[in-house]
Amino acid sequence: MFYRKMGEIPHKRHTMFNKEDGSLYREQVMGTKGFSGTQSILYHHYMPTEVSQSQLIGKYLPEYEDQDSLNHRHLMTDKIEKKGNALYAREYLLGNDDLLIGTMKINEEMESYYRNGDGDEMLYIHYGTGKIETMFGTITYHPGDYVIIPIGTIYRVIPDDSEISKVLFIESFSQITTPKRYRNEYGQLLEHSPFCERDIRGPEKLETFDEKGEFKVITKTRGYLHSHVLNHHPLDVIGWDGYLYPWVFNIKDFEPITGRVHQPPPVHQTFEGHNFVVCSFVPRLFDYHPEAIPAPYYHSNVNSDELLYYVEGNFMSRKGINKESITLHPSGIPHGPHPGTTEASIGRKETLELAVMIDTFRPLKIVKQAKAIEDGNYMFTWV
Repeated sequence: MFYRKMGEIPHKRHTMFNKEDGSLYREQVMGTKGFSGTQSILYHHYMPTEVSQSQLIGKYLPEYEDQDSLNHRHLMTDKIEKKGNALYAREYLLGNDDLLIGTMKINEEMESYYRNGDGDEMLYIHYGTGKIETMFGTITYHPGDYVIIPIGTIYRVIPDDSEISKVLFIESFSQITTPKRYRNEYGQLLEHSPFCERDIRGPEKLETFDEKGEFKVITKTRGYLHSHVLNHHPLDVIGWDGYLYPWVFNIKDFEPITGRVHQPPPVHQTFEGHNFVVCSFVPRLFDYHPEAIPAPYYHSNVNSDELLYYVEGNFMSRKGINKESITLHPSGIPHGPHPGTTEASIGRKETLELAVMIDTFRPLKIVKQAKAIEDGNYMFTWV
């Protein structure tokens, strides 16, 4: 990310920054990869280490199903009835050692605060509106927003009253960034990138709470949830600056790359993490070669699993797929358009589909409870 500053900060790093009563604001350096990655410096009213209670809550990692025959899978997430706040409503569906993937329906604000100490999180907002209060400031969210929350960020999600927010989420065990090939040596997004810094939003307002009391923060790390009670409000930051902070990119600001013939999936890439990428399929003009076939060709993911989350529109290469569905096409066997869709695509000028794709470079495993929402016939829909 690019440099950003909010609130009040001293002129120099690691120097005295006094309150009106003469006491010091507490400086916190928050960074990745030791001191060699992206970082920000935050200034707190109170020491961020003031913990009055610490308790182990329990394991959070999901249990995966036993290996069965290798199949294409179709999970209908609209059938998940569980609702709640943005921590306990999470329904894990797939994962491996690099990331966890799932959906949630949020209809309550989080009672406590939360931070992921294992890696970054990505929240894709399918529908619903609300706000996310973070130690870096408040972000409002809307349909189509990708919200990237860095490791260690304390936050809570507050949906708007009487609205349900449907969210596709990734819990990464690494940093989520823009694709390296779209950045120059200085980190600036290049001219051929499908989006630029103008399309990216950071926190909109820094809300500072100078309050004492008991405030619970749920910390997720090492496969467990932990409860830490602070004796002050966790959002007590008076100012910060740096390159590490939550940020938002809306899928409708992704500018599709098209060509005379069908373009391969990497042109849709939006983000990357360790051993996975996230791509955005958005409304776009089709290929303009006079003999072009707009539908994708059959292909084998030799080194990756391909997951698609369907947002809206009629996905041209699939039949029988509804909004909120997830399909998984694993490495090892080929996949491609359903019967008749290749021919039907010829001569079409555009598509209005909207979908999020996650490609992983290690196999994804299916969480046991996902079987309850699976279309077990999907593997045989090409016959």
